[in-house]
Amino acid sequence: MAHTLTVGRIRCHILSDGITLADGGGFFGLIPRVMWERVVRPNTRNQIPGDARSLLIEADAGLVLVDTGFGDKFDDKFRAILGLDASTDRLVADLGAAGFAPEDVDWVILTHLHADHAGGATRRADPHDASSPILPTFPNARYVAQRLELADASFPNERTAATYAAANWEPLLDAGLLDVVDGPQQIGAHIRTDLAPGHTATLQTVWVEDGDASLLFLGDACSWAAHMNRLAWVPSFDVMPMLSIETKRRLRTEAMRRDAQLVFQHDAHVISGRLVQGERGPEVAPDLTRAVSETA
Repeated sequence: MAHTLTVGRIRCHILSDGITLADGGGFFGLIPRVMWERVVRPNTRNQIPGDARSLLIEADAGLVLVDTGFGDKFDDKFRAILGLDASTDRLVADLGAAGFAPEDVDWVILTHLHADHAGGATRRADPHDASSPILPTFPNARYVAQRLELADASFPNERTAATYAAANWEPLLDAGLLDVVDGPQQIGAHIRTDLAPGHTATLQTVWVEDGDASLLFLGDACSWAAHMNRLAWVPSFDVMPMLSIETKRRLRTEAMRRDAQLVFQHDAHVISGRLVQGERGPEVAPDLTRAVSETA
């Protein structure tokens, strides 16, 4: 379900590519289950629900989409692992609920190229035919990815190989739609990206700003609200865990100073919130949530 909000005069829509299941140790790393299960209860297989959210921004530069979810290019076995049904238009359906079609998107910012963020950047011409051509999902858009992230994705190591799939970005390169950039970018007057290393070396966060109002799409710099409350809680997915902590510390300071609305990409319960001063330091006060029963 799409959620619409405003940042100053800028309309934004929080979209989803669906709820999936992941091992709890993936999102909470070295933290003992007895601690993290106070945040989210695992099932009998130690799996927890996680969302795959995107942000759609109606900006002066055009219609901007941040991240694209898993997409539909995987087989039934992988769907079962993720806990997804046979639907092939989850993000596109949310886009439609916000009043837009894939052809309306002008920009796609890829925070990084992991499959749950860039998988929906391309899709098969026939989603039910594994031999059909792979095409850009948003054919009129310019896609934006960091150069070093593309290098890491193109030449992964043993740990990262399973998280990248060339079919998610090679068709974009072939079509001349992928803008490979270095460092922070400004898209129009109200959107900027910043580097937030830790999860990957050049992960991008996205700021939406209008006057004194601001929103920060955190991506995997801080994918759950609990990670912002507890800086030492670092997912096992992060390739640079100590750098993740320092990145979160910096982001927390800036978000607190700007009273920014934070969007959490994977949190099963907290969709967005703002930082307030708690007994042990800054903590997230949720302002948009979904019931745990909705994630079953």
